[in-house]
Amino acid sequence: MEAFFQNLLNALQWGSFYALIALGYTLVYGVLLLINFAHGDIFMVGAYIGFFIATFLLGTYAFRLPVMLPNEVVFVITLVAAMLLTALVGVTIERIAYRPLRRKGASRLYVVITALMAGLILENGNLALLGASRRSFPELLPKSIYTLGGITFSNIKILVIATTVVVFLILELIIHKTRLGMAMRAISYDRMAVPLMGIAADTVIVFTFALGSALAALAGVFFATSYPVLEPYMGALVGWKAFIAAVIGGIGDIRGAFLGGFLLGFIEIFVAAVFPSTLRDLIAFSVLLIFLTIKPTGLFGVARATKI
Repeated sequence: MEAFFQNLLNALQWGSFYALIALGYTLVYGVLLLINFAHGDIFMVGAYIGFFIATFLLGTYAFRLPVMLPNEVVFVITLVAAMLLTALVGVTIERIAYRPLRRKGASRLYVVITALMAGLILENGNLALLGASRRSFPELLPKSIYTLGGITFSNIKILVIATTVVVFLILELIIHKTRLGMAMRAISYDRMAVPLMGIAADTVIVFTFALGSALAALAGVFFATSYPVLEPYMGALVGWKAFIAAVIGGIGDIRGAFLGGFLLGFIEIFVAAVFPSTLRDLIAFSVLLIFLTIKPTGLFGVARATKI
């Protein structure tokens, strides 16, 4: 029983990363019906931005701050700055890559191809600028280990899980209780009619990309804090899995993305606990394939008549 609850706690942390990234996927899809395949690489960009901000604040470079900040303060500044700068990256991609296609009324197939290319540019741009060497994310939060009823957990694990739940609740409030959230939902229903009601559609779309990218950066910094190794392709597989998590939940629904992320985390952790770890992805994806065969719209999704 102790092993079960230990794996359950590990699954909650692992699922939190997927849930945060999947929320970004589902926000963009919910508003624009666009699958932003560059989102996994935005997660990678967020982790790297966090790395450079943290190392700068810790005085690694030639130009240093006049005072040394406590590591906890460095962590908070790193998290907030990484979210803001990554949001700027997401908005830039929307402005350069997606908006011109949207205004020309390009087929969604071309938009999807553009998203794939944007992701490859981020990966290979990182590789060209920074090289293939792995980087070690600095330890900003002292790791404290606790044991309760035979279950071991750390302060970082609890922080990741709790923050993910709080972020989801805040997102629910934004979507359902604010005028901006109402505008996002209006665009998802009928993007062409929204400007006729005086809503600046481009502003709402920019906000959607900024919010989704900031969540990816949050996941990136948390991931690097928990597993402190960065490399240019770290967002590829995690991004694909988070996309699958969003599809399992019913892409376009933030409750589905949240639960889908945790469901995928549970499957992966419990499969790895029973079977050899090399079979983790094979068995996990096979289970998910069977699930989607039975319910192709996901947990909360609804069938749409349109194609990608």
